[in-house]
Formats: sequence, C-alpha cells, structure tokens
Amino acid sequence: MDFELNEEQRIIQETAAKFAKRELEPVAAEIDRTKDRAILKANLKKLAELGFMGLNVDPDYGGSGAGSVAFSLVMTELGRACAATAVTASVTNMVAEVIQAVGSEEQKARYIPPLCSGQYCAGSFGLTETCAGSDPAAMRTMAVFDGDSWVLNGSKIFITSAEYAGCFVVWAVTDKDARKGRGISAFLVEPAFPGFKVGKDEHKLGQRASSTNELIFDNCRVPGENLLGKVNEGFRIAVGELAGGRIGIGSMALGIGLAAMDQAVRYVRERIQFDKPLASQQAIQWMIADNFTRLEAARLLLLRAAYLKDQKKHYSREASMGKLYATEAANKACYDAIQMLGGYGYTNDFPVERFYRDVRVTTIYEGTSEIQRLIIARDLLGSQK
Repeated sequence: MDFELNEEQRIIQETAAKFAKRELEPVAAEIDRTKDRAILKANLKKLAELGFMGLNVDPDYGGSGAGSVAFSLVMTELGRACAATAVTASVTNMVAEVIQAVGSEEQKARYIPPLCSGQYCAGSFGLTETCAGSDPAAMRTMAVFDGDSWVLNGSKIFITSAEYAGCFVVWAVTDKDARKGRGISAFLVEPAFPGFKVGKDEHKLGQRASSTNELIFDNCRVPGENLLGKVNEGFRIAVGELAGGRIGIGSMALGIGLAAMDQAVRYVRERIQFDKPLASQQAIQWMIADNFTRLEAARLLLLRAAYLKDQKKHYSREASMGKLYATEAANKACYDAIQMLGGYGYTNDFPVERFYRDVRVTTIYEGTSEIQRLIIARDLLGSQK
C-alpha cells in the first residue's frame, strides 16, 4: 500500500499552498468583513489560470486531468487560507465534472471550457429548496415542455456562488405523477435566460465572502437541448455524481482545521502562564495531539475516497465517511483552537474566530452529518444482505 503522492500531485499541492499563502491568506479577513466580490473574483480567475477549476476534467475540454486526489489536495490548501474561495472552487469543479459525466458533446463543448478557463467566475448547483433540503426528492420546482423549450417555475435557496456564476445545473420536477424522486430532471441554465433571477444574498455566520443566494424561476424558458442527461433521470445525477462534492467539502474543512491548529500551536508556544509557555501544560499538549491525530485520520479517509474515485470504483460510502469525519474533526479543532487562545481566540485579532465561523457550515451543506451517517449505514447494511 503506497501512501506517497506522485510527482504531479506533489507539484500541484505545493503550487496550491504557495498560492493560498501569497494570494488568499492576506485578503481573507478583508473579504470576510467587506464581501468585496472584486477581490474574490480576481482570485478565482487566478485559480482558473493555474488549472484549479477543472482538476478532474479532461484536457480536451480545458481541464487539468489531474484527478480527484489532486482535487482533494488543492481544496485542503485553499481551505487553510480562505474557505469562501475554496468552496467556490470546489463547487465549480463539481459543476464541470457533472457536465462532463452526463452532458452531451455539445453541452460539454459549450459550458466546460468557460468554467475551467475562468471565463465564468464560477458554476452553481440549484438543488435545495425551502421544503427540500436533506430530502431533495421533495422539491417543488416544476419544468414543463412547451414547443422547443422547458418552462421552469419555482425557487431554490442557499445556492453557492449564484451571484457571479456563469452557468447553473438546476433540478426540477418533470413528471409530477411519478413516484417520489423518479420524475426529476436536470437542466443547464444561464443567467441571461428569460424568467430567471438571482435573489437576495444571505447574511451568514461564516464564509461571508462567498455569495449564497435564492434562485427564482418565473416562467423561465430553457432551450430543449439544455436538458442535462435523460428526462426524469435527474435525481440519479443529484445523488450519484455529486458524491464527489463531499470530497471537496471534507478536504476544505480539513484545511480550516489544520489552519486553526497551526495558529493555536504558535500561540501556546509564546504565551506565558504560571511562568511557563502554555505549550508545556499537559492539558494543552493533549488537545494538540488529539486534534492533529483526528485531522490526519480525516486526511487519509478523504484521500482514500479520492483514490477510489480515480480508479473508477465505488466510492460513495468512503466519500461520506471522509466528509463526516473531516468536518466533525475540523469543527472540534476550531473549537479547541479558540479554547487554547482563551479570550484572544474570541476576538478578530486572531483568525481562529473566522475559522470557527467558516467551518461550522461544513457539517451542514453537501449533506449534513446526519445524512452522511444514513448513507454510510444503508450502504453497509445493504452490502450485508
């Protein structure tokens, strides 16, 4: 069993780490405070130029073709510096991958190169609704075929990057009489399509620099050729192809947790209490040891899932395991980092308070921790029949 990265993966990891340190870390606090989209979009363009917006996309469509392991490595390094930028990159990568997996050749040629090159600042998924979060099959957005177009009516919420996305993968019910989850289709929607509107930007606890918006479809006309995959088979895309997104979010969370621990370790080495550095106290040493152990275990789970995906093997269970464990471990690491800094950790003089806010949502989006446990358990129990 070989745990070493190959040369290409090492170079990609080092490039991502240098970029994150040089370009993202210095502005992370500023864009968290100001939501300066110009800074965010400029850095997204630079990520595209590095080939980081299509890491697992065929070079024929403008991607890097570096694979899922490289994707995980990059998301971890970006997460260390700026979670808002990292989540945008993660979702954009997955939009390109989903189009590559199930799109027609015309759709691939039209939408993937702009995503990978940075012509589109980002890509977005339109899945979640007010009554369809953890249960996406309960969605109510409808699509009816009319002439040569699909007409969409309804709304979506909590859509990452919607404010500046160049294209959207949107799900809607196309057969209201079908069994739950069976009559749903996926569509490629452009911001300029008539009847489509990006709604309000949510005011969030963390990852504030990343827009999170409502989508509104008011007799939105989508060309017939923009049906993604086959009619009434969109739910399979949602539950299948998007499993790779859990690797991205788990990897980003890992990066946030590592950044929090790095800050905490630097602090306790310098902070003197009872005439000794805090790092000399066993209670602190154990917190450091436990957190780095959990984070390293999370890294291995994520890379295992990414490796299986690269090998075109079943990886859904492993992706859920990686996402569940990494996000929970990262939340604990950020919590403990604030505890180790004491009162300073609760102020914005140190970035751990931002890490704490940014990491919290990772156990919620891309499938909650509770949903990941259901997926894991059902896969295990199903395999034992």
